[in-house]
Amino acid sequence: MMNFELNENQAMIAQMIKDFGAKEITPFRKDWDDKQHFPIEVFKKLGELGLMGVLVPTEYGGSGFGYFEYVTAILELSKLDPSVGLSMAAHNSLCTGHIMMFGNEEQKRKYLPKLATCEFLGAWGLTEPNTGSDAGNMRTVAVEDGDYYVINGAKNFITHGVSGDVAVVIARTGEVGDSHGMTAFVIERGTPGFKGGRKEDKLGMRASETAEMIFEDCRVHKSQILGEIGDGFIQSMKILDGGRISIAALSLGIAEGALEESIQYSKERQQFNQPISRFQGISFKLADMATQVEAAKLLTFKAADLKNRGQKVTLAGAKAKLFASEVCVSVSNEAVQIFGGYGFTKDYPVEKYYRDSKLCTIGEGTSEIQKLVISREILK
Repeated sequence: MMNFELNENQAMIAQMIKDFGAKEITPFRKDWDDKQHFPIEVFKKLGELGLMGVLVPTEYGGSGFGYFEYVTAILELSKLDPSVGLSMAAHNSLCTGHIMMFGNEEQKRKYLPKLATCEFLGAWGLTEPNTGSDAGNMRTVAVEDGDYYVINGAKNFITHGVSGDVAVVIARTGEVGDSHGMTAFVIERGTPGFKGGRKEDKLGMRASETAEMIFEDCRVHKSQILGEIGDGFIQSMKILDGGRISIAALSLGIAEGALEESIQYSKERQQFNQPISRFQGISFKLADMATQVEAAKLLTFKAADLKNRGQKVTLAGAKAKLFASEVCVSVSNEAVQIFGGYGFTKDYPVEKYYRDSKLCTIGEGTSEIQKLVISREILK
């Protein structure tokens, strides 16, 4: 039976984030955005609250929650500042999630406790300058040399590419175009030949660090391989299935935040001697926005439910990510319209939701790639 109410853990997490955010996020988010400052200290505190290892089992130092709690955490953080929600999601679902899903016992015990507390901040390297959606044609190569692999190449658009303490990196160990010719490695910051590169100057999500990772004759021991040699790309596709639920949750948080701000403003803003919420031009916008947000929430939590039950989420995750990301752009756009001229200023948060929202239709698979995934699944 479907239950649409928050469970006890979800309610606790939501309230904890609201309380934390009022002190640690909301007062500083504009300054972070203006200066493109990555507030690493906030993520250390989130680690203390158990939010950097939401899905990590308690035996490895994590919170041991499921995807309902995870989606709720991302959603609530993203209402406060989408940049914080994005970095938290990338740390949890990509780097930490990859080690949790494909690491051996020694690797899990070595890295998961530090990732779960944010003693280590995680990064995940798949995208390259010449390969975005076409990840199978990556040019970063790993050449076997005795007990090591020597890695050369570069990754870009990497969340925490400079500040990350440990990264899961996918490199080519076989032929170009061979989906079984890529391997996943865990590489720690400080490994000779591994460094951060240029930090991107972005339209939105400016407090979430996005940068290059560069590898120059970087020697990585074979003990740092995740799973089997040649399985890196296949592993990555499975990681992205879950990661798309994260982006759907991020999108949902942005959309809910923009909707809540719009409702409040429409009740307070007076024109023609009455609140603008009394005009159908505004109230009908709010009705459409609320309906879209609710539909996105249902798709997102359906995907989370399937993930909790260990079922395949390729289709459900892609649907949730596609719809929620497009909704968050649409709702944020309408929020700016409702605020009018004030929506175009930084005195109100809706312009930031508007700028931040666009990434959700691009990161972890564009909307066009989601449609490709969905169409392939339904036409099997």
